[in-house]
Amino acid sequence: MATQSPFSFVEDFFKNLPIPTPPAWAIEEAHRKCILVLNHVLMQEPQAMQRLVRQSGRVVLAQWRSFSFKLLVTPAGLLDLADELATPDLSLVLTEESPFALAQELLQGSKPAVRIEGDVQLAAEVNWLADNLRWDVEEDLSRIIGDAPSHMAVQACRKLSGALRDFLGQKVAGNSGADASPGSVA
Repeated sequence: MATQSPFSFVEDFFKNLPIPTPPAWAIEEAHRKCILVLNHVLMQEPQAMQRLVRQSGRVVLAQWRSFSFKLLVTPAGLLDLADELATPDLSLVLTEESPFALAQELLQGSKPAVRIEGDVQLAAEVNWLADNLRWDVEEDLSRIIGDAPSHMAVQACRKLSGALRDFLGQKVAGNSGADASPGSVA
């Protein structure tokens, strides 16, 4: 007998909730902020930029539900907003509709299911980026608030993420350390 999550009603509520469309200027500004973050991460890894230089001028469409985002690869190996009418060379569509299921996958550290259509070489480069690029948040935060406070903040976020993972009942495979049973002494 399959048991249903006690929070399934919340997921059903959000799944059926109509999502209001923000104004065009707010969407474009959010896209530009995402590009700034992506380019910041790319600039920390010269090999990633070199790989993207080979894909200069290509357009990638990223989409989830009704949200879409077109990226243009620049000659410098960075990203920019693509023209609204630009034909994508590669389409990446997240197939998971549920925001909760998507959040669970991301918390587990796994890649969400994606439908890929288009240029195979560009898809391989994007996959390499997804596998090899990581944002060193602690390093960036340390430039603002110092080494010790940034280390403490990142550790607190990791603990919160771990607690949330445990709460959702989705432990990451290969989790190091033994789990103590309720009556055991650690």
